[in-house]
Amino acid sequence: MTETKNNGKLIAIITMCFIFAMISFVTNMGAPFGNIWGFEYPFAKAWGNLMNFAAYLFMGIPAGKMLTKYGYKKTALIALIVGIVGLVFQYLSSLVGAGSYIFTYDNIPVALNLIIYLLGAFICGFCVCMLNTVVNPMLNLLGGGGNKGNQLIQVGGTLNSLTGTLTPLLAGILVGTVTKDTSMSDVAPLLFIGMAVFAISFVIISRVSIPEPTLGKIEPKYEHSPLAFRHCLLGVIAIFFYVGIEIGIPMELNFYVTKLPFEGAAAVGGTLAAAYWLLMMIGRACSSAISGKVSTKTQLSTVSAVAIILLLIAIFMPESVTISFSGHDVPAKAFLIPACGLCTSVMWGGIFNLSVEGLGKYTEAASGLFMTMVVGGGIMPLIQEAMAKSAGEIFSYWLVIGMLAYILFYALIGSKNVNKDIKVD
Repeated sequence: MTETKNNGKLIAIITMCFIFAMISFVTNMGAPFGNIWGFEYPFAKAWGNLMNFAAYLFMGIPAGKMLTKYGYKKTALIALIVGIVGLVFQYLSSLVGAGSYIFTYDNIPVALNLIIYLLGAFICGFCVCMLNTVVNPMLNLLGGGGNKGNQLIQVGGTLNSLTGTLTPLLAGILVGTVTKDTSMSDVAPLLFIGMAVFAISFVIISRVSIPEPTLGKIEPKYEHSPLAFRHCLLGVIAIFFYVGIEIGIPMELNFYVTKLPFEGAAAVGGTLAAAYWLLMMIGRACSSAISGKVSTKTQLSTVSAVAIILLLIAIFMPESVTISFSGHDVPAKAFLIPACGLCTSVMWGGIFNLSVEGLGKYTEAASGLFMTMVVGGGIMPLIQEAMAKSAGEIFSYWLVIGMLAYILFYALIGSKNVNKDIKVD
């Protein structure tokens, strides 16, 4: 009986890790697709990314409620169907002619194809929000919380980073150099891969058994909000900033390198952005190996400090210092920035783990709040892009440093549970 239970738990863990991988594959389409749309619509380079994360603002709390009403498995299946619909809409944007102008923004005629793409990105945002709401508390639960819970989240995050590496890399290979003739049809194979993976995931998840800790149970009475816990409230803010950091670092790096004056700059930009996600995968793999022994607090504070140092060096390093890459002289700072992936790799799992520690029955509600704050991945990169337009992409990393400083504060001070008097059972 015990062996059967352990096998079921292992299958559930593998399934959750598989879902974790799908989240990044879809989310990371925003930056390379933004390069394509940005050629015709300079103001819209970060809009697809914004729409993807804006969906979290509307779906975060409802997704948390879906866990209680429908359970983890059904919520995941619904999310996968929504994801396929979102990818179909993005593909349809490649079939609509650019001449179908419907309004003007910033003195630039906006065609129907951009609207369809943004709608698709928004729908995909609903999908990844629901999937995130499922996978994080479930992996934490399957690991028993604490350092072991964080360890499982880091294992899932490793696969998440692997697929995150593939997206910009494949997009860069498919596009090469962004020109006036580049369109969404050039990256259609990437969309088809996403649809196929979601469809396969649906079949797999529909056939496996997933623990349902809340399904069928009477919804607990909440005397307080999860935000009554100081460490949860500050953790929600940290999640908002973290997702902005995670998306903003490779996005502006991609934009920066793509603008360099040599043939194939988009491919090099995609490669370096992919390197960021590859290093995130390596960092998460290392964290998953040590999280049972090294505390989450220690890991989070260390990587926050190191990331700040790396970006400070990149900002002040002269652009004349270059490294030969693919036959081109690329500024050395473009290699320091993706190194931050080693640092950001443990932040999501670390913040989530510290924020829900000791919440008990408030954990599911807190998960919904965290998903809502993932909207930071749309808002903060948009602010960073505005800074980049006025002062340059490298200057915009001062915003990232400020957000990293907050996460360092959270790891050292804000993550302490000072509300242990609140009953959680």
